[in-house]
Amino acid sequence: MHLLFAPLARFLLSARIVGRENIPAEGGCVVCANHIAFADPIVLSAVFPRKRMPKYLAKAELFRIPLLSSLIRAFGAIPLDRSGSDLRAIRRAIAVAEEGEILTLFPQGTRQKGKNPADTPIKSGVAMIAARAGVPILPVCIRMKRQRYALFRRVEVLVGRPLSPEELGLTAKDPDYHAAATRAYGEILSLGGFVPGGLLPGEKKK
Repeated sequence: MHLLFAPLARFLLSARIVGRENIPAEGGCVVCANHIAFADPIVLSAVFPRKRMPKYLAKAELFRIPLLSSLIRAFGAIPLDRSGSDLRAIRRAIAVAEEGEILTLFPQGTRQKGKNPADTPIKSGVAMIAARAGVPILPVCIRMKRQRYALFRRVEVLVGRPLSPEELGLTAKDPDYHAAATRAYGEILSLGGFVPGGLLPGEKKK
């Protein structure tokens, strides 16, 4: 399916990756990416190397849609009940990273179409899962004109260098998950050139 659909997705969305060399060739890691739309996982899967295709935590509601459920399960999505603490999903997510695979989390928690990622709050789950799995966090910025998808509008996937648990303070006896997540998210903002209150790519000053 990757061989069939990845080239099509890259063509229709003009998706390209910058910093591909920063993706670990082996071993688990947690991708920390900004979240724009439902297409984000499709784009990331299309531009990442096939053997390093990421898996995702996805809201449980998506798994109630018959055809979509089968598709996202085939791509390794893990259902997450967002109404409370879904310990089963968290344990599975940790196991995925521990087993040497790439797990993707969107710390903004929900889609933020057309918004400056520097102006949105984040959650700290990405740091907690990376700490429990003992793997690095890989900051990834998804950037496009006005932060809105459109056919043949260029999508850039900017990959930063992996941040080790030690570098993020996650090996401490009592790690500060929020500080670590904020540090990783700050790398995303730097990759995309986003600043609080700043203009989006392709946006003109009023």
